[in-house]
Amino acid sequence: MKSYSRSQLTDGALIAALDTRLSLDLDNAADLLADLAEIDARKLYVPAAYGSMFDFCVRAKRMSEDVAGKRIHAARTAREFPAIFPMLADGRLTLTAVLMLATHLKPLTADGLLSAAANKTNAQIEKLLAEHSPKPDLATSVWELAPAAEATAGPDAPTFEHAARPVVPSTTPKVPVQMGPLSTRRKPFPLSAGKYGVEFTMDEEMHADLLAVQTLLGHVLPSGDVAEVFRRSLRELRRQLEKRKFAKCDRPRPQTGAAKGRHVPAAVKRAVRERDGDQCTFVSGKGRRCESRTRLELDHIEPVARGGESTTGNLRLRCRVHNNYEAECTFSAEFMRGKRAAARELAAQRKAATAEAEARAKERAEAQAIADAESKARAEFAREQDVIPWLRELGYNLARAQKGAAACAHIPDAPLEDRMKAALRALAPHCMKISAPSASSPS
Repeated sequence: MKSYSRSQLTDGALIAALDTRLSLDLDNAADLLADLAEIDARKLYVPAAYGSMFDFCVRAKRMSEDVAGKRIHAARTAREFPAIFPMLADGRLTLTAVLMLATHLKPLTADGLLSAAANKTNAQIEKLLAEHSPKPDLATSVWELAPAAEATAGPDAPTFEHAARPVVPSTTPKVPVQMGPLSTRRKPFPLSAGKYGVEFTMDEEMHADLLAVQTLLGHVLPSGDVAEVFRRSLRELRRQLEKRKFAKCDRPRPQTGAAKGRHVPAAVKRAVRERDGDQCTFVSGKGRRCESRTRLELDHIEPVARGGESTTGNLRLRCRVHNNYEAECTFSAEFMRGKRAAARELAAQRKAATAEAEARAKERAEAQAIADAESKARAEFAREQDVIPWLRELGYNLARAQKGAAACAHIPDAPLEDRMKAALRALAPHCMKISAPSASSPS
């Protein structure tokens, strides 16, 4: 058995051995990234029944999730900028340095930035990037976080501060999990057997939705327990998604019509999903079945373009990666690239048409708003110029005011003062009536 003891080596021999191994490690790291980049470019993980390069590295090559993600990202960056490989091999750059530089590298400036970052520490590279791509000052902000005392609250603390009904205390002691006020966790993490923790930040709209759901559930969930609210919400969302994607329902109806073209009847969707067990059915040449359960699609074994029908026997579940791979094997990779490019172009055209339609609708809405405002202003001006309000202010009832307005209806364009004089003359008692001055009367 190989011994890992180094006690027999002299100090000089131990340092020399370390230098040799570090040199070999750097060279191996560059070669490893080159291998990963080429495997990723050729998509060799697909025929091996893996849905992604990440899945291939983690499951087939036993890399940790963290190591796999970093190496794949660095490999793709180095493939785009090949000058990285020799700099990794001779130690001028580290894997961490490549990851820090990745988002800042551009074809025209990559060589200069890589040269400037050579042989620098992480702190020095951070300063270099701050000078290369300066960011605005952080805005002053206020964080509304739960007081620290709430994290250690006992079992008698209320679980729903905003509940419409009195809170029912939980009988199960709560064990606080210290993760810091601004944790970066984004996925559920295990706490104990069968128990997981989740931490995220919600915005004001999401918080309002939570309070509304808690209120609506007040008759069946008086405590408003957030975990139970999310349990019920996720269960309902899952039911809706399964119904929409696979036509799952509690009381399925028998299929009434025959399948035509690409349309897949609901009964066929349910049968295929149940048969394939919500998992991609692709099997590699060595007999390994793809384990992907996300982005599943219904794939025609005999393509519709060749007369295949949407029947249970001619459909199977495939993840998107293996669905595309099967299409490339059937119709050639070049043909499928053209089809995907055409689909992207069509989607871009539709997006542009939608944006244009929305812009026209916005313009029409703004024009209508301006027209409404002008109409309102004209109506307000007409109301102010009408003699009826002024006659009512002088004490005339509505009928008399309307009579006065009728008396000056023949001079609608005259100033308000002249129309008021005509109306008052018409409303004056007979003994006080004064004829209107004529143009021929002496002044």
